[in-house]
Amino acid sequence: MPRDARILALANQKGGVAKTTTTLNLGVALKDMGARVLAIDLDPQSNLSMSQGIDVEGLGHGMYHVLTGATPIADIIDVREIDIAPAGIELAGAELALSAAIGRERSLERALRPVRDLYDYILLDTPPSLGLLTINAMVAAEGVIVPVQCEYLSLRGLAQLRGTLQQVRENLNPAVDIVGILPTMYDGRTVHCREAVQMLEESFGDRVYRTRIGKTIRFAEAPVEGTSVIRYEPQGQAARWYRQLAREVAASPVGVALPGGLREAAA
Repeated sequence: MPRDARILALANQKGGVAKTTTTLNLGVALKDMGARVLAIDLDPQSNLSMSQGIDVEGLGHGMYHVLTGATPIADIIDVREIDIAPAGIELAGAELALSAAIGRERSLERALRPVRDLYDYILLDTPPSLGLLTINAMVAAEGVIVPVQCEYLSLRGLAQLRGTLQQVRENLNPAVDIVGILPTMYDGRTVHCREAVQMLEESFGDRVYRTRIGKTIRFAEAPVEGTSVIRYEPQGQAARWYRQLAREVAASPVGVALPGGLREAAA
């Protein structure tokens, strides 16, 4: 019997922490391990969609139409390196369009029901805010991965995200929780970076992934080519980082088993 997808939201209200980069490259790395992966663009900036070469200006229907109930999600999925549910600039109007709707926080959860058994992982790329789009992602997800830039001010923002997540747990989705903290823009040569990771580990324990995503120009170059960094430079350091992250995510005790015994290979 088909198993429902593991739905993971990548969230942080601070921009520029590698949410979109992580969504795409984690998805591609999981697919390379044998998983069926869908990534959903919930950010009106459409960076995930553009990173796969999707023309968001000419997009007929996208996640705005899905969330407002006008279009089934299966009708907008674009097969690229992984399956993508794209978004255009009109998604910026989704919060206003949904504001008067009954059950507006569950719009994404309802939209995903017809495709949940078609995938092993559904990754939700959220906007840099804690508004209704991010709330929808938290309600639909079983877990939240938080990419965090390795600096003090970024760590302070985690308190606000945890507060929002707690409200979602109390009122909308008691099952959702932070399943992983991903240190990004890591430079182990600096004391500040190392201390920031230490603070994360003191606060979140083993929920901090062992993977550290560093800095490289490849993260800027790959989207220009409409590709993941894993395809752009398969043997590069950036690709290795995300393959390591995928192994950590796949080996975690919660969620679906990879097909064909690949969970053992991931461990």
